[in-house]
Amino acid sequence: MVRIGSRGSQLALWQANYIAEKLREAGHDVSIEIIRTTGDARQNVAFPAVGTKGMFTKEIEEALREHRIDLAVHSLKDLPTELDPAFTIAAIPQREDARDAFVSIQYKSFAALPPGARIGTSSLRRQAQLRAIRRDVEIVEFRGNVDTRLRKLQDGQVDAIVVAVAGLERLQCTEWIQERFSPLDLCPAPGQGALAIETCSEDMQTRSLLAFLEDEQTRYAVTVERTALGLLGGGCHVPIGVYCRNTQQGVVVTGTVAHPEGSPMVRVELDLQSAMSAQQLGQLMAERLLEQGARKILGAVQL
Repeated sequence: MVRIGSRGSQLALWQANYIAEKLREAGHDVSIEIIRTTGDARQNVAFPAVGTKGMFTKEIEEALREHRIDLAVHSLKDLPTELDPAFTIAAIPQREDARDAFVSIQYKSFAALPPGARIGTSSLRRQAQLRAIRRDVEIVEFRGNVDTRLRKLQDGQVDAIVVAVAGLERLQCTEWIQERFSPLDLCPAPGQGALAIETCSEDMQTRSLLAFLEDEQTRYAVTVERTALGLLGGGCHVPIGVYCRNTQQGVVVTGTVAHPEGSPMVRVELDLQSAMSAQQLGQLMAERLLEQGARKILGAVQL
């Protein structure tokens, strides 16, 4: 029996069941254990106040360490850039759309919002970049699972919300999407749209049975993004976006570091045709952002 650990949200359970079904198709018996995390328990607290980079992973990793589960399925962007050596990302399946979605009942695009409109998001990264585009809208702190946020939108608490496209696709809620933001306007979070399957490093048997789920292109892209994030010293509490994507000519990487108020903001795009390791490319992006002024922004934010 392969035991999967997962958070209990609708999206987290979709992700866990998706991996469970792949494993069943490969001939394995699978069970899913729901684990309540710090981030789930403090839904009404703003992200910066929760005070831990592992807010959605700590309790799940404890279950791995105690061998109560064999693997955990995470949204990759929830995982800290530096894992405890006891754990490893055994597989990263093919990524979904990494972009952010503008969701509204009344308005067809972010640009169509009237001055003073209220837009809900809990992400400092999204808040900062949205403010950089438009200073005349009100950003509202908006915690909760995807279904909770959609319900709050229906209740009229805000005029629009911004959430990950991938979450809406996985929950078959794409009819809510009015607009998919360009990465040049709203740079995604490192790892957004990707799943991470975490195991104990020493559990070679489980790591081996997960190997068929690995997607090399996705692993390369998210390694670029997470390397840059780690070198910039950021987590989900710092307004940083990094997004790597393949093109016919090579690889394009977009990076953004912004003050929470939207200004100052630094944006860098690298378009490379020559081969470079993921770690080298991530380091290059971090260096370019720091050279362009990200160091001063990060210093101010982290004081």
